[in-house]
Amino acid sequence: MTRARISDMIKQGKVLVSDGAWGTFLQRKGLKPGQCPELWCVDRADDVLDIAKSYIAAGADMIESNSFGGTSFKLKHYGLDGRVAELNEAAAGISRKAAGDKAWVIASIGPTGKMLAMGDVTEDELYEAFKEQAVALEKGGADALCIETMSDVTEACLAIKAAKKHTKLEIICTFTFEKTQQGYYRTMMGLSPEDAAKAAVEAGADIIGPNCGNGMARMVDIVKAMRTVDAKTPILVHANAGLPVNVDGKDVFPEKPADMAALVPSLIEAGANVIGGCCGTTPEHIAAIKKAVDAYQSKK
Repeated sequence: MTRARISDMIKQGKVLVSDGAWGTFLQRKGLKPGQCPELWCVDRADDVLDIAKSYIAAGADMIESNSFGGTSFKLKHYGLDGRVAELNEAAAGISRKAAGDKAWVIASIGPTGKMLAMGDVTEDELYEAFKEQAVALEKGGADALCIETMSDVTEACLAIKAAKKHTKLEIICTFTFEKTQQGYYRTMMGLSPEDAAKAAVEAGADIIGPNCGNGMARMVDIVKAMRTVDAKTPILVHANAGLPVNVDGKDVFPEKPADMAALVPSLIEAGANVIGGCCGTTPEHIAAIKKAVDAYQSKK
């Protein structure tokens, strides 16, 4: 079955729901510090499949894949840089199995951890790494690629261009922003939401947005900022379950499902088209978001 493009569904006026956190879930299932999450796509595939299925059951219209750290640069830390194609194809395949024909797979591509500004990597090396991962994710059954948690505009644009040229997939690109003492939102590299939006679209992204780093309330502000420079490109938001609070030495994300769901109308009115979760969010959060989205749309 051929699925419609996500952006085409949005053009019809649909507000869609994405999935929630993966890392949080993997840790609950036993992933230990220092272990490679992507290796679970081969060694503990049933556990990864269970995560994907849980978000589909919660009502998500699209799910990511366990491939956030799937570039050769990240996998090299575990001595797995020779298994990029295998692990990414497996990651997308697991999410495809969970989604079936019911939902889209927006396969995850995270930053490499390498800094162009420090000279420890070249643009060509980054491009090739993203190309390798993107091709494998497409082969595994992805409908789109979610290039996410970006802070460096050059790295983000290289990922977009590599994916756009070497796959036929829809391209999503999201950035992580922090609020400065002056009240502005900036990535770690100083990029504003407005400049991030413009650069990603110019590089070829079909969908843009913010992810991680902020709860729903701050995401409203970031979406509004992006909409000041781009009124048309669909915006996806993956918000944390609030800002983390340290409890007994552990970071806890305080927002309950109802807390996040209560801000859905404000997020939609700011210009968001796809709403999901990041750190600290669970299938219960996604189910609440789905209910809020459906309620909002039923009133239109």
